[in-house]
Amino acid sequence: MELPFFTGMATGAGLIIAIGAQNAFVLTQGIRKQHRFVVALTCSLCDALLISAGVAGMGSLIEQSPRLLGIAAGMGALFLFVYGLKSLFSAFQDEQGLEEAEGQIVSRKQVIVTTLAITLLNPHVYLDTVVLLGGISATFAGAGRFLFGWGALSMSFLWFFTLAYGSGILAPLFKKPITWRILNTAIFVVMWSIAYKLLAFAGILQAVQTMLFG
Repeated sequence: MELPFFTGMATGAGLIIAIGAQNAFVLTQGIRKQHRFVVALTCSLCDALLISAGVAGMGSLIEQSPRLLGIAAGMGALFLFVYGLKSLFSAFQDEQGLEEAEGQIVSRKQVIVTTLAITLLNPHVYLDTVVLLGGISATFAGAGRFLFGWGALSMSFLWFFTLAYGSGILAPLFKKPITWRILNTAIFVVMWSIAYKLLAFAGILQAVQTMLFG
């Protein structure tokens, strides 16, 4: 009975522990020590909801809705484009260190909205959690299916809270403005790379190329 649980943890780790928009945001908030618990909890609860939906059998429904995924991809790409551009501007304009960054007032509501947008506007999160994890869970019989889901869900909570609070170890490095410049530049590259992939996924790039070049 333990095998499905640990298989779920391992599979969830492979999908969650990767450089992406969500992890970059959690890392930034963790370094700044701003609303770390709220950010980690929001990410974990979103994963819990989506993984549960996948295990319950929603994966096949999402997989058969390419139009829905295309709309989500376009919205997600736009959000990541704007967020990445903001990070790029910060990389070249800000002269602040960690103390100044911590002193910036960011409301809990604003952080929650941003976390939800980064998480839910990315269609790949549905492919990973609902479709992929949901599909793999279906290979286990009986209670094994739900144990697999619990394993993936547990890894999500473990990862996001570890990232949010463990990133504080990097705080001494961010007392210098140059470190923030490097991080913001890296976030810009990650955000725009994901935005590009989302546009390609939705077929928007191909449509634009056809319109421009025939």
